[in-house]
Amino acid sequence: MSREEAVLIDLFDPGCPLHNQRNEEALNCALNTLEKCYGTNAPFTYLMLHQDSRCVNGTQDISFVATIQHLKVLKNGLQIVRNSSMAAILYSIKQDIDRLNINKILVLLPQQRKKQMGMFLNLLFTEIYKFRIETFEVHYETDYVKHLNGVSQVALEDYEKYTRRSIQEHLESLAPLKGKLEILKSYLIPEDIFLHGYTTRSGGISYIPTLSALNLFSSSRRRDPKMVVAENFRRLGEVAGFSPKNYVPVKVDHANNVWIMGKPQPDCYDGIVTNQRGVVIAAPGADCIPLLFCDPVTKACGAAHSGWKGTLLGVAMATVNAMMSEYGSHVKDILVVLGPSVGPCCFTLSQQEAKAFHAIDPQCVRQLDSPNPYIDIRRATRILLERGGILPEHIQDESVADKNQNLTLCTSCHPDKFFSHVRDGTNFGTQIGFISIKE
Repeated sequence: MSREEAVLIDLFDPGCPLHNQRNEEALNCALNTLEKCYGTNAPFTYLMLHQDSRCVNGTQDISFVATIQHLKVLKNGLQIVRNSSMAAILYSIKQDIDRLNINKILVLLPQQRKKQMGMFLNLLFTEIYKFRIETFEVHYETDYVKHLNGVSQVALEDYEKYTRRSIQEHLESLAPLKGKLEILKSYLIPEDIFLHGYTTRSGGISYIPTLSALNLFSSSRRRDPKMVVAENFRRLGEVAGFSPKNYVPVKVDHANNVWIMGKPQPDCYDGIVTNQRGVVIAAPGADCIPLLFCDPVTKACGAAHSGWKGTLLGVAMATVNAMMSEYGSHVKDILVVLGPSVGPCCFTLSQQEAKAFHAIDPQCVRQLDSPNPYIDIRRATRILLERGGILPEHIQDESVADKNQNLTLCTSCHPDKFFSHVRDGTNFGTQIGFISIKE
């Protein structure tokens, strides 16, 4: 017996009438396959149909549902999803199954549509979702077979590009969530030389609660696909003034490796430095500190990701040292900004791990005698930077006198503004700190 949690029946066949021979044959084939898979206990089923301007929305659906909803195989429910765009249909269904936390899905469709559906699923879903595709044969009229052969030829040559464009157009049409896209700026970084900012969670299209709305990272372990994240980046670029094509993030390893842009690129690195104009370098954060560095004299900049491991390994000073050795920066000219990150109010480690921070400065640890002391990775970062020669006044963190200029807010304490791994668990969103030398 199959264990899927939902069923998609793909009858997305351009042309309006539901009650025609082609649609009825395809539907009968799908229902027969469904009955073979589940007997009389199929999961909730979505029926995907084409909708164009000639159709009066819903008028045929009522009689159509009345005709088939009595079938025992559909006793757990049926929903008809219509649109002129397959991207819109699948994205609507994705929102529904994400709300229900479903990830095992059976797809039933004519053999001729299998390749096209595979492209849509690859682009709109991640590896969290487990699809099983079952096909059936439908006997089409001669003229329609010619049409299908033409589509198949397009698919072989250019259908993925068409599919990607169709999804992109739909995502671009969606309204932003959680208000207007907001970028936080540092008073320390000179705006006439550097483009920079820290993102918040507003203004994107990611709808899953812990990822909503401007999530800027996709992985196989999360439900936000790359194309949704790409649309978030497009919107960010429009507001911030950069092209996503010029965006280069760190490849997080929670260590202290730094890539000097222009030299061979390591497999993983938590810091980047560059003196190339127009290139946007960035560090992600969802509790870890996104650090931005700049030298207004030599016009060089850097970005680093500093979690508790990277902090202890010295990734902040490793980035400073790379700027000095590669671009001739003087340590007393370098400015450093600590972005939104988890504060000592919310971040704990084991007692053994806490001892390393206590060795940097006892004030970096609270309740050392407890099993899980509270850790201040921001204070540890400042201390290590000052010991490395960075001037205290050239470091911006939560110690600023004017609290309106504080960018180092606790990500865990501000759910309306930031993503947080500590607060939200494994399916967390990501914000970034970015910087670029203006052209």
